[in-house]
Amino acid sequence: MGSDERKMLHILGASGWPVALAGLICVVSIASSSAQGVPAPAVSVVPVVSREIVDTASFIGRIVAIDKVDIVARVPGFIEQRFFTEGQLVKTGDLLFRIEQATYKAAVEQQEANLAKARATEANASVQLDRGKELVRGQNIPQSTVDQRAADAGTAKAEVLVAQAALKQAQINLDYTEFHAPIDGRIGLANHTVGNLVGPSSGILATIVSQDPIYVIFQATERDILEYKRRLAADSSQSPHVVVHIKLPDGTVYPEPGLSNFLDNQVGNSTDTVAVRVQFPNPQGLLIAGGFVTATVERGAAKSELVVPLSAVQVDQAGRYVLVVNGDKKVEQRRVTTGTEQGTEVAVVDGLKQGENVIVEGIQKVRPGQVVTANPAAGL
Repeated sequence: MGSDERKMLHILGASGWPVALAGLICVVSIASSSAQGVPAPAVSVVPVVSREIVDTASFIGRIVAIDKVDIVARVPGFIEQRFFTEGQLVKTGDLLFRIEQATYKAAVEQQEANLAKARATEANASVQLDRGKELVRGQNIPQSTVDQRAADAGTAKAEVLVAQAALKQAQINLDYTEFHAPIDGRIGLANHTVGNLVGPSSGILATIVSQDPIYVIFQATERDILEYKRRLAADSSQSPHVVVHIKLPDGTVYPEPGLSNFLDNQVGNSTDTVAVRVQFPNPQGLLIAGGFVTATVERGAAKSELVVPLSAVQVDQAGRYVLVVNGDKKVEQRRVTTGTEQGTEVAVVDGLKQGENVIVEGIQKVRPGQVVTANPAAGL
């Protein structure tokens, strides 16, 4: 308050004017002087622009390996060697484990001897049968002897087949002492180390899961499936395989798009959803079986829509709105209807026109009807 104002109040007070009136004059004087020195608040704005937008829907999906194999022992024995490093990539046919083979090699040799013996018996029985046939023609031996020799020859031939089967089984058991990778993929932890006795009841020795390509499976609602089938019916030239993008757990977008290749033939009783399977290339192994991702499905072709930054959209009890700076540099509140979100932007279906400036920074310090200083937002 200046010296002239103090003098005026002193005179008014001394001459009996009400003190309240003097205080009111003081407040008005202060407010007037303050208003003259306060600039309009500054806000950052971006223009409403038109972009090509593809309508999308998001789902939570689980990563599933196309192939998964549990390595188990088919014959008992002590693990003699392990030929892989846990976590490494293996190829089909790579040797993984070997159990001690001495017992199984001995069984093969024994069956080889049995087969040789059976073949010798068969050869002798065949010779005796031929000789008997010659003798019976000269009536030197009875027919019953020839019949018995024929039966012996048949028995000897059968013994050869038995010995061959036993040898084959022994060779199979010997082959089972070595464990080879049946698929390409990444092998996990070894559940049994060298020196341990394993067998069919020992459980899983290690697990191999395929890496590239890989599946993502998510659950779509019946409504989503109906919309998808109606789009296909409306455009017969459209591919039945939809393009899918996924977002990794750290929030980054996976660089390779996927393509759907399977739609389940029934709705889940407990979830009322339908399983959709998508195949993704996975050359770098970023997608790990069992993990979760966010799957975004493209719905139809791209179309032109107005978009604004997500930071410009506010929500209150009445719904969504944005603050617009009009031609008079005043703030207007606009109710909007939003559509598809893409990254940091959202489509606006109703409430805005192209070229209008919406506030993205400084929203909390302004109100509708207020004059502001609008500056272009940096980096937008």
